[in-house]
Amino acid sequence: MNLTISGHHLEVTPAIREYVQNKLERIIRHFDQVIDTHVFLAVDNLTEKEKRQKAEINVQVSGKTLHVASVAQDLYAAIDTLMDKLDRQILKHKQMLQDHSRTAIKRLPENGDAAAV
Repeated sequence: MNLTISGHHLEVTPAIREYVQNKLERIIRHFDQVIDTHVFLAVDNLTEKEKRQKAEINVQVSGKTLHVASVAQDLYAAIDTLMDKLDRQILKHKQMLQDHSRTAIKRLPENGDAAAV
């Protein structure tokens, strides 16, 4: 998995980088087929002072790109809610892959003996 962490109006410190990596381990534990991950952290000048810290993530999995965004007063809180949202999306994507991988009953080969009975 390729991981890119970038900041806008924000210096990405080793503590923030380690925090994001630790939170991403939970995502990898649920779904290990992640190809590329790009985390974007920013401090915006919004009129709402309580929601200035912004965190976004783009996760590329086979055949799909998942995008999640979160805004909070604290950067660590924004990262926490971001990972919670991403976790739900990853689990939904994994469930969708498992549900669609089964063959339909009408596609199963027919047994001549069972049809005669």
